[in-house]
Amino acid sequence: MSASPSSSAQAAREAIATRLGGLRREAELTGHELALRCGWSPAKSSRIERAKTPASDADIRAWCKACGAEGQAEDLIAANRQADQMYVHWQKLHRHGMRRAQEEVVPLYEQTRHFRVYCSNVVPGMLQTEAYAAALLSTIAAFQGTPDDSETAAASRIERSRVLHEGDHRFALLLEETVLRYRIGDEATMAGQLGYLLAVMALPNVSLGVIPFAAQRRVWPLEAFYLFDSRQASVELLTAAVNVTAPSEVATYAKAFSELSKIAVHGAAARALISEAITSLG
Repeated sequence: MSASPSSSAQAAREAIATRLGGLRREAELTGHELALRCGWSPAKSSRIERAKTPASDADIRAWCKACGAEGQAEDLIAANRQADQMYVHWQKLHRHGMRRAQEEVVPLYEQTRHFRVYCSNVVPGMLQTEAYAAALLSTIAAFQGTPDDSETAAASRIERSRVLHEGDHRFALLLEETVLRYRIGDEATMAGQLGYLLAVMALPNVSLGVIPFAAQRRVWPLEAFYLFDSRQASVELLTAAVNVTAPSEVATYAKAFSELSKIAVHGAAARALISEAITSLG
């Protein structure tokens, strides 16, 4: 794994900075000369070229104009925006509540044919009951200090989960056993959620595995991640969502999922762990 999942976003910014530096050199300009043409301080042009300061759309246009490469500006701006979208802070995403964030990913869910999901902390969103989702989202809103629209956001999350029952979608999901034991909401909420997991396991397009406490680890517990076919991995951090699209990094997450699958139990053994967790609720 990369040292940090945000490495993809930083690598993309560094690639853009490298392209800008190449334009400057092709124009035979020093950093000082470019700064003068753009009306900047030399320090600003240096920070942009070293990827210390993200370039704005206006910065890229000014840089390309100074280098006589106006025709490359729009491509660079598009790449720059994609880099920004790789790393999305939750507080920014949730600043007006969480319902919109649930709805924005619906097209991606509808387009994906093969979902591979690993969760080490909570039940995956697509398998959550409305009560569990509302309890979880309310806790997240309180922690982030963002508007609490957990009830409507939970309803949107359930609506988004219709892909379980509609269309040609396949789901392979892995949970750490800890997920079955963490108390999200009250006992009734947890009992309903765990019971729903047992019901979902009966769907022909769903494979649900549980990694037992006692499993001999081939891969250490990781941050939660979602694989959408082989084109994107979405990784959930405390402060941000990271969207990985670089083929090599998506492949690394796919490899991790494959290795984690080998230590998970499925079928009757997984149902037994879920049933034990229900019993433990008292």
